[in-house]
Amino acid sequence: MNRPTLARMLRATLPSLVTFPLLAGTPDFGPNVLILDPADRDAQGNVDAVYHLQERNQFGADRRCILLKPGDHHLHLKVGFNTQVAGLGVSPDEVQVHGDLEVNAQWFQGNATHNFWRSVENFAITPDDGDVKWAVSQATAFRHMRVHGNLSLWDGGWSSGGFLADSRIDGVITSGSQQQWFTRNTDMAGGWKGGNWNMVFEGVTNPPEGEWPARPYTVVAKTPVIREKPYLALISGECFVMVPGLESDVTGVNWSLPTRRIPLGDFHITHVGESAASINAALAAGRHLLITPGIYRLQESLQVTHANTVVMGLGYATLIPGQGTPALSVADVDGVTVCGLLVESGPVNSPTLVEIGPAGSSSSHADNPTFLHDLFTRTGGFGPGRTSCFVTINSHDVVADHLWLWRADHGPGRGWTSNPVANGLIVNGDRVACHGLFVEHTQEYQVLWNGEGGRTVFYQSEFPYDPPSQDEWMAPSGTCGYASYKVADHVKTHTAWGLGAYAFFHGDITVDSAIEAPEVPGIQLHHLLTFQGRGKVLHVLNQRSGLPGNPSRLTE
Repeated sequence: MNRPTLARMLRATLPSLVTFPLLAGTPDFGPNVLILDPADRDAQGNVDAVYHLQERNQFGADRRCILLKPGDHHLHLKVGFNTQVAGLGVSPDEVQVHGDLEVNAQWFQGNATHNFWRSVENFAITPDDGDVKWAVSQATAFRHMRVHGNLSLWDGGWSSGGFLADSRIDGVITSGSQQQWFTRNTDMAGGWKGGNWNMVFEGVTNPPEGEWPARPYTVVAKTPVIREKPYLALISGECFVMVPGLESDVTGVNWSLPTRRIPLGDFHITHVGESAASINAALAAGRHLLITPGIYRLQESLQVTHANTVVMGLGYATLIPGQGTPALSVADVDGVTVCGLLVESGPVNSPTLVEIGPAGSSSSHADNPTFLHDLFTRTGGFGPGRTSCFVTINSHDVVADHLWLWRADHGPGRGWTSNPVANGLIVNGDRVACHGLFVEHTQEYQVLWNGEGGRTVFYQSEFPYDPPSQDEWMAPSGTCGYASYKVADHVKTHTAWGLGAYAFFHGDITVDSAIEAPEVPGIQLHHLLTFQGRGKVLHVLNQRSGLPGNPSRLTE
């Protein structure tokens, strides 16, 4: 049987295989959510069916979420595209998986640089052979996890990820071929082994030894402000969304931190095909939003107007605007959380896909910031689309915790005029922080930072592969190309650690500087690098060249 035929059969039969109720009366999560009890006899077969459907489904329409009830599970978990696996315990230790957890690149001849859009969170894993194999690249989250063993971030081939946070790893973490990696607030009991271009550690215990630039390590001792990503938990037969509390100056994990429990009954649970007007009516009434797996084509923006609203996507739920509006707009209010969403551009140009605060937002949210966790955007790959900017942050004090903003360089619909995007991220608000920022292939400044007091820990980017010619890719100042990370000329205060920009141009293209920023005392940029695969990057920062070699590094 050929693979397309098998995929069609699985797609037709999966809904009847994977729908298990949490308990009688629990709201319906829809046909794309598989909920497993430790006693389910068909659990392994259903998990395997999801994986076979999603293993190669890079740009397909299927979205899947696997939820594990508390208890001991005996499973071999392989995680494919557009799939989330999550435990339903109050802490990771309440869901124990004995078996394997694996992401590999066998589908792509061992090349894991395309292993995007998959995540695991909130369970403990005891691997049979002692090793979790997590060969991933961008838009992959390993969160709120306990590993009783080692964690290997490659499978022997290329890899280019990734994101690890709020986890405890008992054994050794091996980076292998990973070009770059970001680890935040993780207890690394067995330490870290390996490193290539840019490995950044924020708020971790037992970081690796060695200093930049001799070793590609950046260590930031504490995370100044964080609220971990919300998650589902089953407590005494009732399902809640757990919202961890706000923390300051954090090292390692704190799973005993008091959390806000929101009953699932306070959420509007969406289903594919539901109109944006219906969803907005629920948001206007003060409901939280849980977006079940699937693709939502929106005829108007989803509007978040109430403080402390939680907007949570399951299984890479995907929003696509149809009328040239943002897919999601958040008012200038306190404490909103947006997490677990993939936002794609539509056929009509949107000024931005996600807007946090309207233009001119002025309120302080220092005591109760808005958080963006695991928020991913793309244009092209699935087909043509267009937007001027992926994410625009106008509000103050926003914290972004893992973004991948991607103009597609492969797949259907890519091309200089087929999937145009000028900017990946524009920050106009003050005191905005980014932890784990990935932006790739946009056509002008990939990051344009206009606000004061900004902070980035870890940045990975690639310049666009496909400028038609040097004459058609010149900045307004007359320099060759656009810097990847641009701190605006008027900005007086900004800090960043571990910024990397890579060049793989298709033609004979030059970019003058990878990073541009005013050279004033209040701007402190640490551990910067460029890598030149094809084409030229003349300077790492402004007119400063890095150390000889590839990548080229600045010491400070």
